[in-house]
Amino acid sequence: MTALPAAGTAVVADLALAHEPLPVSEVVDGSPATAVAVLDDTGDREIGIWEMTPGTARDTEADELFVVLSGRATIAFEDPSLVDLEVGPGSVVRLAEGMRTVWTVTETLRKVYIV
Repeated sequence: MTALPAAGTAVVADLALAHEPLPVSEVVDGSPATAVAVLDDTGDREIGIWEMTPGTARDTEADELFVVLSGRATIAFEDPSLVDLEVGPGSVVRLAEGMRTVWTVTETLRKVYIV
């Protein structure tokens, strides 16, 4: 993980990230990998960059707000009352703690998140 110093700066679209394969138990299709760079965790919130390569994986969400910087994905919810989300550059999404989702990434997805 990478952290920025006080008064630091980063071009998040160009930030190099180290990807790791997802646990087999989370993978639905393909060979998706994820990477994280924590930009700030000095308060009671964490702000960072998260990226996932193409593939499909299950997740249990944290209480999170994020903005998609690049890539495309569909976020499906196990709760049938929620509508699937198609996300791409500029999408702003709010997820609640405990939501069970399935992410299908068609173009490597990079987002700035706040948890």
